[in-house]
Amino acid sequence: MDSQTSQSSQASQQPHTFQVDLRGLVDLLSHHLYSSPKVYLRELLQNAVDAITARRAEEPGAPARVRLSAADGGLRVEDSGIGLTEADVHSLLATIGRSSKRAEGLQEVRSDFLGQFGIGLLACFVVAERIRVVSRSARTPDAPPVEWTACDDGSYTVRTLPHAERPEPGTTVHLVARAGAGEWLTQPRVLALARDFGSLLPYDVRVGDETVTDLPAPWSRSYPSPAARRVALARHCHELFGFTPLDSVELDLPVAGVRGVAYVLPSAVSPAQRAGHRVHLKGMLLTERGEQLLPDWAFFVRCVLDTDSLRPTASREALYEDETLAAVREALGGRIRSWLTGLAAGDPQRLAAFLEVHHLGVKSLARHDEEMLRTMLPWLPFETTDGRLSLEEFAQRHPVVHFTRTVEEFRQVAPIAAAQGIGVVNGGYTYDGELVEALPSVRPGTAVAELDADTVTAHLDAVAPDDELAFGDFLAAARASLDPLGCDVVLRAFLPLSVPALHLDDRGARHEQARAQAEASADDLWAGILGSLRGSAPRARLVLNHLNPLVRRIGSLNDPELIGTATESLYGQALLMAQRPLRPADSALLNRAFIGLLEWATHGEPAPGEPAEGQGGH
Repeated sequence: MDSQTSQSSQASQQPHTFQVDLRGLVDLLSHHLYSSPKVYLRELLQNAVDAITARRAEEPGAPARVRLSAADGGLRVEDSGIGLTEADVHSLLATIGRSSKRAEGLQEVRSDFLGQFGIGLLACFVVAERIRVVSRSARTPDAPPVEWTACDDGSYTVRTLPHAERPEPGTTVHLVARAGAGEWLTQPRVLALARDFGSLLPYDVRVGDETVTDLPAPWSRSYPSPAARRVALARHCHELFGFTPLDSVELDLPVAGVRGVAYVLPSAVSPAQRAGHRVHLKGMLLTERGEQLLPDWAFFVRCVLDTDSLRPTASREALYEDETLAAVREALGGRIRSWLTGLAAGDPQRLAAFLEVHHLGVKSLARHDEEMLRTMLPWLPFETTDGRLSLEEFAQRHPVVHFTRTVEEFRQVAPIAAAQGIGVVNGGYTYDGELVEALPSVRPGTAVAELDADTVTAHLDAVAPDDELAFGDFLAAARASLDPLGCDVVLRAFLPLSVPALHLDDRGARHEQARAQAEASADDLWAGILGSLRGSAPRARLVLNHLNPLVRRIGSLNDPELIGTATESLYGQALLMAQRPLRPADSALLNRAFIGLLEWATHGEPAPGEPAEGQGGH
């Protein structure tokens, strides 16, 4: 009994083989792993190039040819590579997931192979219903040629052939198109795909009589002059990416096994837009969407390069994020940074043309790189009360560099500040505020201060006591009118006199306004909590210009209701001049003030069809 139990236990521990549904696996490959059926051709080219690489590791003088021909709904791919024996076929091609590159004798040259995942010919079932492989081994010359034929239902046959069927070592792959996929195996499509994937491959690859490879790469060629090189690279960029670049940046990292070029975009793009870089791995196109190749700040270039050090993902359509990629990314960013500093030192005209388009990218870099900020300081443009200037030039003009946090604040105070001689930088645009704050770190002794309402008000001229007293009743009524909006009213004299009123606030005042608005609309519990958070921040203020004739006339009004309407009108006009977004309460005030002014302007005028005062009816 114990013996039977032991035998039963041993039998239950025997290994079993996974049964693979090839149709389901092909569907998985075509709809989830690969982005397009076109990758089948890359797999074929890759297998052929790997086979040639393996043979040349043993026979350095061996031929290196790949020939493709498409006809009658099929494709034929022949290479002069290492080839396979019947044993190789049984152990490699018939086993899903194992790579021929793991065969004995190939391990020592594995680093020269393009593929690392052993999917191999399986990807061809994405477009083919039947695959036939005829191969003869270069390592075992006496072995007969072998034929492996597989269908997309998972069945396959293996048989040996007479020597005459394939006299020379190498492998030929025949594909028969599956229903609906014939377009992928036409001669024009095969040629286009082969050139896209294999233009930088180191071997002789042809489709029919058309040459696929185009070596050396454009960035590795010799040119008669730097100008001729720029023209040739610009032509290459236009053919590859569809635009003529502002400039090109050499990307040569021999230690990392990277060589290529970065093309500078001729028009501005959003920093959030992910760049599509073309990455070749040992000559084979890996991806044309290599987003993680460069630092995020380098969104103003598009790259094309060849590498033998970066790892691909399982689909071989993207780069694997690891320490090597991180190091290469940093090094490539360094190349672009060096190009910028080189322009600053030797070609200001080209730098100015570049910054006219891509100053945002350079500002992004300068935020985290003091050396870049120091280099670009005389060149980067900023919006200021003195016009568009660099921070260097602006700091030379003003002992204190004031800046605003938002574009609205700048628009609010720019005309007044300029008239009072206050230098203000608009820090509301992307990165600008951070760079202004970083200015003292690269320009010691520079005073930088955020502009607030108190600073502006302090630079405005006070009104004579007698004039202030004459406006006393008006100011009291005006303050009562704007108090519900959390806004104070003050009287000052400032230029330009054409501005009747100026609305000033800062972040603290806006936060207090938002808190008060939330408190007013909250239930009792939340109103109590929000009330406890009431701050002591200064309120917004409406600064009336005593030099403005309209303000002087309004100041002589005696009717409190009319004073309120006039004050609300000045408040609304000041908000609109600052191009500030209006709160619901502000919009309601503007509407009320407009209607009030109309009623005042038409007071005593009878409407059409109405009798005038004193003309009653019967």
